[in-house]
Amino acid sequence: MPSIDYSQIPHTALIASLAIGYLLGSIPFGLLLTRMAGLGDVRKIGSGNIGATNVLRTGNKKLAAATLLLDALKATFAALLAQKLFGSDTVHLPGLLGGFAAFIGHLFPIWLRFKGGKGVATYIGTLLGIFPLMVLVFAIVWLSVAYLSRYSSLSALVATLVIPVALWLLGQQEAALVTAAMTVITWGKHKPNIERLISGTESRIGKKG
Repeated sequence: MPSIDYSQIPHTALIASLAIGYLLGSIPFGLLLTRMAGLGDVRKIGSGNIGATNVLRTGNKKLAAATLLLDALKATFAALLAQKLFGSDTVHLPGLLGGFAAFIGHLFPIWLRFKGGKGVATYIGTLLGIFPLMVLVFAIVWLSVAYLSRYSSLSALVATLVIPVALWLLGQQEAALVTAAMTVITWGKHKPNIERLISGTESRIGKKG
């Protein structure tokens, strides 16, 4: 794998990639969609989260699916746009930074006093933008763990652990490091879920009430 002289990448390009990604990622689609649908403030129900899982607690599955899709695609678009504007066939750092910043924007949106989602959808969206094959790997791991454990949170946590390792083994060191950072942050945002998994009180997939 040829070495890349990152000093040749203008600092303004890297800063712009981060800014574009953060602004796109901070769009709170879950909050906007539920309000437009007349369902009020999604932050006042369930976990208080703006992500698709909490939107599902409104009882509107289509709205939850739309939230999941838009939260993923805003990260994909951020990565692709930053790469198109500032990257090249050999330099992928701008796209990686754009996707990573969108992920951060979703978790800590400035418009909502830095209280956002947990990041799984934007994690997947970033993968779609920087290394699409990893979306399939993520899905296979998620489905496998979900089938065996019936825990959605555990499935996502395990999948985020596998992705950086898979990217590293494929020789994609940059992407591996970026996704490793995203994995650490995702686990931090899932601390309550982890505590419930350890105590055996985490809700299983399909469980009523």
